[in-house]
Amino acid sequence: MRLTRCQAVLAAAITLNLLVLFYVSWLQHQPRNSRARGPRRGAAAGPRVTVLVREFEAFDNAVPELVDSFLQQDAAQPVVVAADTLPYPPLVLPRLPNVRLALLQPALDRPAAASRPETYVATEFVALVPDGARAEAPGQLERMVEVLRAGGARLVAAPVASANPARCLALNVSLREWTARYGPAPSAPRCDALDGDAVVLLRARDLFNLREGGRLEWFGCSKETPRCFGTVVGDTPAYLYEERWTPPCCLRALRETARYVVGVLEAAGVRYWLEGGSLLGAARHGDIIPWDYDVDLGIYLEDVGNCEQLRGAEAGSVVDERGFVWEKAVEGDFFRVQYSESNHLHVDLWPFYPRNGVMTKDTWLDHRQDVEFPEHFLQPLVPLSFAGFVAQAPNNYRRFLELKFGPGVIENPEYPNPSLLSLAGSG
Repeated sequence: MRLTRCQAVLAAAITLNLLVLFYVSWLQHQPRNSRARGPRRGAAAGPRVTVLVREFEAFDNAVPELVDSFLQQDAAQPVVVAADTLPYPPLVLPRLPNVRLALLQPALDRPAAASRPETYVATEFVALVPDGARAEAPGQLERMVEVLRAGGARLVAAPVASANPARCLALNVSLREWTARYGPAPSAPRCDALDGDAVVLLRARDLFNLREGGRLEWFGCSKETPRCFGTVVGDTPAYLYEERWTPPCCLRALRETARYVVGVLEAAGVRYWLEGGSLLGAARHGDIIPWDYDVDLGIYLEDVGNCEQLRGAEAGSVVDERGFVWEKAVEGDFFRVQYSESNHLHVDLWPFYPRNGVMTKDTWLDHRQDVEFPEHFLQPLVPLSFAGFVAQAPNNYRRFLELKFGPGVIENPEYPNPSLLSLAGSG
């Protein structure tokens, strides 16, 4: 069909109107600051700080009063109130271009940028202000900016009137223990961390670099993930060469496995005792040695038949109702209980039997402590705190340990294989 000139002009006008309408609609759904440009060269600079309010209760908050207090000092003060979803009851905020409500949960009717808080911040600095605070003396934020720039710090805090006043904390980091502990800080103008209510000012780029990536950075912390280290060579796990000790999540899983295995053995009437490095850890500080990678228990060979899980392990691998794996070890005639099918943190069960008053076994590995010992150390067994519970241990366990490891072993800690890596030579 051939269009007349009039029809063509009319179609072009309709198309242009539709494009303009579409553009205006798209622009209205964009966060204002994503459309705003920075000040032109030579133009007067605007506010350098955005006030950001993040944590507040839906039904009991003073956010509108907080916002008003800052606007009374500077009507152009940028304020962003951030919430995951639309607050209910609704927040009554001033209808000003510099006051924004940022909804951080993605939605189909908003562009992806609208769920990112940095979209709403066009200033160099951000002030994190707790609910209930009020703007103090005029110019306070600017003075905090000057302190931040002059002092070389990454953030500056100012206390606010609150039932939970701010206090300085000291941060003590131990890389080899994978821990960061906070404690009271000595009186000083600088803090490692802050506890309580305060206005915290920092550069916007630093704030948005602090956000979580949405995934855990730990390995081996669950039954669904592999353990946090690979095959151990020469009794020296790889993390020791990195000047680290056993990751805390692995220690937690070892404690859980040990407690569970001991409970099963006790319920079945299997005589057991803490062996090797596990007994040494219990004697030294009532827990697994901080750099150890498994738990060792001795058991009486004649009691194996009393335990359903051990009977099953003799025939093949058994996964019990808790997800623990009972099996015969491939290295020799002993049992192993894995944390799960995926996570091979484990407890080793060494079957001993008496012969002429001496406890012996059928599999010997090249370990210093892997030696025979008199049965009288097991008659009777004694309770000993270990890994958060009470386990059975040889009587006179100091002499037992010195028989296996040498004199003074409790008081003189050392890595399992000092010929490869020594505790004194690390860290």
